[in-house]
Amino acid sequence: MPQVPEIDVGELARRRDSGENLTILDVREAWERDICALEPAIAIPLNLLPENVEKLPKDNALVVLCHHGMRSLRAASWLRANGFDNVVNLAGGIDAWAQRIDRQMKVY
Repeated sequence: MPQVPEIDVGELARRRDSGENLTILDVREAWERDICALEPAIAIPLNLLPENVEKLPKDNALVVLCHHGMRSLRAASWLRANGFDNVVNLAGGIDAWAQRIDRQMKVY
């Protein structure tokens, strides 16, 4: 599997605040997103990614997230192997976002 660059939640917050054109892909399950979510995002559970890959834009940065960063790392690696060059993994996932950026966000 291809190497996947990672960004931390501080970098993602900075890039979002600057208005950078990026897409967030949330590969968690629906019940997890019901607890907390980083919006706007495209929500596609990891196991459904191959049959839904056409929903993802290839023309801008794609940041993949999950709970702690392991599923999203697998997803980002798969995407890179399948023609998505501008994909990064969110290190620490939504849990890190809730702890460092949005402390009002529910955690699980």
